[in-house]
Amino acid sequence: MEFVYILKCNDGTYYTGHTNNLEERIRRHNKGENTYTKPRRPVELITYLAFSDKYKAFEFEKYLKSGSGKAFCQ
Repeated sequence: MEFVYILKCNDGTYYTGHTNNLEERIRRHNKGENTYTKPRRPVELITYLAFSDKYKAFEFEKYLKSGSGKAFCQ
């Protein structure tokens, strides 16, 4: 299972990513193992979607990072 997730950072910004282990990935964000979220900790999981296809998860993450996807998230 692949997950696309949205985190809210401590400074009010959002981070979108994908992983196959959601709990571990969020733990790593909060430990400071990601360049973008490290200075913006702690992070909070806002939502996630599960995909059985890794390619579809990647494409949806890409969409969320586009202009239309950012508007969709608002």
